Amino acid sequence: MAVKPPGARLPLGRAALYLLLALCALYYLMPLYVMLSTSFKSLDEIRAGNLLDLPLAPTGAAWGKAWSTACTGAQCEGLAPYFWNSLKMAVPAVLLSTMIGSLNGYVLAHWRFRGAEIVFTALMVGCFIPFQVVILPMARLLGLAGMANTTGALVFVHVVYGLAFTTLFFRNYYVSVPEELVKAARIDGAGFFLIYRKIIFPLSLPIFMVCFIWQFTQIWNDFLFGVVFGGSDAQPVTVALNNLVNTSTGVKQYNVDMAGAIIAALPTLLLYLVAGKYFVRGLTAGAVKG
Repeated sequence: MAVKPPGARLPLGRAALYLLLALCALYYLMPLYVMLSTSFKSLDEIRAGNLLDLPLAPTGAAWGKAWSTACTGAQCEGLAPYFWNSLKMAVPAVLLSTMIGSLNGYVLAHWRFRGAEIVFTALMVGCFIPFQVVILPMARLLGLAGMANTTGALVFVHVVYGLAFTTLFFRNYYVSVPEELVKAARIDGAGFFLIYRKIIFPLSLPIFMVCFIWQFTQIWNDFLFGVVFGGSDAQPVTVALNNLVNTSTGVKQYNVDMAGAIIAALPTLLLYLVAGKYFVRGLTAGAVKG
């Protein structure tokens, strides 16, 4: 392989590609820059300046107001309590839907049974059912179960709705695991859970990362289920952000709105920054079969 001498210029095509990528990155990062800079500006500076200007006298007052836990009755002005509501909803929902989806995918890939293809097809259809279709029957079910307007109701809804996706991901990944490994373990007397624990689970880190990121993003960013099934004490941060932006009285506080939007988006942003590479690896790892 030829080695480029020091100081050699990039080919024109590659330089153009890098320039295009830089422009695309700039285009997509510009809204984030505007949000950050606006959140550190005062209202007077926002009115007098330009959106792209850096804050002349940075202040974190808007962030404190957006996060504030001041409550009057059942309503809270800041995002803090609702942020923790989202965590209490998202973490168990992600863990449950991922683990159940893993077992479902394992069964559909390596423990074939009569009607397995029908079950898998039905689950795939479930991936394309809009949220709005399940609102009325789910509300009725939660009411009969005594779970209406609770965090547990939101966990249940997101687990049920997410199972179709997690099962699909895991099944398509597990069909790439050699069938001979499972058959050999069965011959040696290993049962369902022993094979899963000793063979399947240790190979599943990439697809687990995919499901963790996918489910956490979907659940954290959900608004419809949160506003319909969450009571005043169980509403997620997306609902609180909507209330913060749309119910402000008097002068519109754009700096507070921008700070609140960043606070609401921060967990998913950090998740992709830390584990984004595993998401891509996991999606491509099971792409050979299935």
